Amino acid sequence: MSYNWDLIQRLLHEVQTSANDSFKPRRYAEEHAAQMESEGQPMPNLDSLRAEAADYESLLFEGGFIVTRPEEQGGNGENFVLTERGTRLLALLDNPQDVGQRQRLIDKGEAALVPEVFDEMAAGRS
Repeated sequence: MSYNWDLIQRLLHEVQTSANDSFKPRRYAEEHAAQMESEGQPMPNLDSLRAEAADYESLLFEGGFIVTRPEEQGGNGENFVLTERGTRLLALLDNPQDVGQRQRLIDKGEAALVPEVFDEMAAGRS
């Protein structure tokens, strides 16, 4: 399995901006698909993309990339904040000058989002 890193990047950006709003991964997947289509890319299967986004939400939460937003920061039990690990992942995905970092994520396959593997890779040890 390989991850849809562009979709993960989109979800992480939405976490950053979801202060007082519930996190809606399925809606973000639809918006992502529409953006892809507007850029001339083929429209992905929306049902699959929505399910993938929901799976990524769980994976990012369980892996410690995102945590529930504290109430004092506008948390409502249905929105998140990036952890330090999530911030590092987003920085890797956002850096267009360093395609090597994204390739390293791709090369790791499913292990890329295993917390210990990601932490080693982000620290440059793997």
